[in-house]
Amino acid sequence: MNTIVNVARERGAFAGAMVEVYHAFNVNKTSWVGLAIFLAVCALAALAPVIAPYDPIEQHIVDALQAPSDKYFLGTDSFGRDIWSRILWGGRISLFVSITSILIAMVIGGSLGVLAGYKGGRIDQLIMRTMDVLLSFPTLVMGLLVVAVLGANLTNLIVAIALTVVPKFARIARAPTIAVKERDFIEACHALGYSDARIMCVHILPNVIGEVLVLGSLWAATAVRIEAYLSFIGLGVKPPTPTWGGIIREGFETILDAPWISVYTGLAVLILVFSLNLLGDGLRDAIDPKLRSS
Repeated sequence: MNTIVNVARERGAFAGAMVEVYHAFNVNKTSWVGLAIFLAVCALAALAPVIAPYDPIEQHIVDALQAPSDKYFLGTDSFGRDIWSRILWGGRISLFVSITSILIAMVIGGSLGVLAGYKGGRIDQLIMRTMDVLLSFPTLVMGLLVVAVLGANLTNLIVAIALTVVPKFARIARAPTIAVKERDFIEACHALGYSDARIMCVHILPNVIGEVLVLGSLWAATAVRIEAYLSFIGLGVKPPTPTWGGIIREGFETILDAPWISVYTGLAVLILVFSLNLLGDGLRDAIDPKLRSS
């Protein structure tokens, strides 16, 4: 009976901790600013079919390289395509790639980290040494290798970015798992005859998910940059589909005559990355008990 009470008490403590996290997050106003900006960018991208004034791939050669005006809010590129429309539609690609790749990396990396930390021994050594091999490659180089081998398309771009981030999530999930599995309520779960899968998913995962989410918000910003890098060098989604990195690359060729192409698109990348960093910092401050108490 005492073991059941201990398990219930731990669950109640977790719920109380989440309430504390919410209050701490609410105090950090910059995190709300980051969340508001991020949601605004997501809304603009989602509403691109409605609010974009032109088709993003429709060419108007007679209006090529037009400066920002009433007709073209942010000007046009060398093919006469509206930059504002292309930024809106390109945001859909950038957000989809970054969020999907990070979610995949969170699930795979977090699961591997929890498994390694809980099982220990040879399984831990095998998983973490594999993660060390992947970490030995710089993030951008790993992305380049994967896309170069598999080919440049949307699916492979997501796989490339996810693969570069998986080791980060595995490491961040493993450390707290090792600490949590030694606590009394885990011993109570063993005494009740719970399976390893249930213990990891129901009792350990909720106690490490906060740190994984913080890393996810921070690495989402990195995923946006990686997608822009790969698209800039021609290893992203193929033209004429608009992507932020691809638009910056197209504008780079006419940077002196039409700086608005690259500048405005670069600002879009900057705003999105800035909002994700603010959001990630706020989540970190809220979830870290040391920072929360200060």
